[in-house]
Amino acid sequence: MMSHNFERFQLSSYLIDALTNQNISLPTEIQERLIPAIKNGKDVIGQSQTGTGKTLAFLLPVLDNIDVNSRETQAVITAPTRELANQLYEELKKLTDASDEVKSQLVTGGTDRLRMIEKLKQRPHIVVGTPGRIADMIKEKALAVHHVRTFVVDEADQMLDMGFIEDVDRAAAHMGDELQMLVFSATIPEKLQPFLKKYLSNPRHVHVQPKETSPKKIEHWLIPDRDRDRKELLKNIVKNVNPFLAVIFVNKKETADEVYEALVEEGLNVDRLHGGISPRERKKVMKRLQAAEVQYLVASDLVARGIDVKGISHIINYEIPKELEYYVHRVGRTARAGWDGIALTLYGRNDEMSIDKLEKQGINFKLKELKKGEWVDLERRKRQPKKTKIENHGKALPKPKKVKPGYKKKARYEQEQRDRRQHKMERRRKK
Repeated sequence: MMSHNFERFQLSSYLIDALTNQNISLPTEIQERLIPAIKNGKDVIGQSQTGTGKTLAFLLPVLDNIDVNSRETQAVITAPTRELANQLYEELKKLTDASDEVKSQLVTGGTDRLRMIEKLKQRPHIVVGTPGRIADMIKEKALAVHHVRTFVVDEADQMLDMGFIEDVDRAAAHMGDELQMLVFSATIPEKLQPFLKKYLSNPRHVHVQPKETSPKKIEHWLIPDRDRDRKELLKNIVKNVNPFLAVIFVNKKETADEVYEALVEEGLNVDRLHGGISPRERKKVMKRLQAAEVQYLVASDLVARGIDVKGISHIINYEIPKELEYYVHRVGRTARAGWDGIALTLYGRNDEMSIDKLEKQGINFKLKELKKGEWVDLERRKRQPKKTKIENHGKALPKPKKVKPGYKKKARYEQEQRDRRQHKMERRRKK
């Protein structure tokens, strides 16, 4: 009986050596199901969450299919953000370091444009980059893609959300008719369908469900704000937990800046990462994170998908995400590679419905509160169910009357005055 390892995929020996060097011996489910199909030139849709091994599921067969004797660009891999593109490129380099023959190039914004054009003239076998810069290099005729056989679109739903599908479309339009398209995405929204129908022919669609909604080693804490200033509450929390590295998620870049400034004022070792930060600064922040030089990172959901930074001990949701699936992406940044993790979520009275939905998805929350520097377990307050029409004997429920504060007292006083006047009038009549 053949063992479940990568050798049975008949990959190039340098790829097997690279996997061995990384202590990777067993394929994940998505790798098992997609590597043979990609090697055979089929179009694929890989639907899976972060952490399922999807990156190797396409990098290994794409690299294996490269004809090193041809000095043409044969594969293009695109990701929605510079950070994700950089991360993909680093994974690619780990595989190609054992081979002097496969040439690759990173193509993203925030780097020297003329130098990039010069490097692309060398016709690298594989190009990894962001869709806007790739489309730009094709337009400039710096990147020749007419020999490209495989086009990988990673995090396609995020591409759609960020408005980059048009750039992906522009790049694909310059590639050949026999193009193999590999699309990877956590979700397949309806708006993505026209793109998929346009470029994919009879694709192999593999949907790998996570074994659980979030890793078992994550504890999910709910912390009520009790209508207090959340920035003050956050300051108390971060000082108490004293994490190795905590990522504090917010919904908007303006909120990220406010929270960042509040934590800087407290003298904490904090950085920030969101779409409004310049490319150069984002690169510096990522380097500081990788070097474990930061204790707190305030981030928008830009970081929630795919960014893999070792040692994240705590996730703090300053706000519950508007798109609830991002909760799983956010908390998935912790409890990786055998580490434990805690996800703390601040919530207010308007968040009850979102919390109910997350609980129905299998998130097991513990209600906690910080009192005098100690964490206290709270009983979860059950919301009173609304009275239904049936419970009201089939009658339409009466609309509650709006009563102004102090109105009853005032009405009672006025009634007493009327009664006194009436009483006086009656006494006069009797006289």
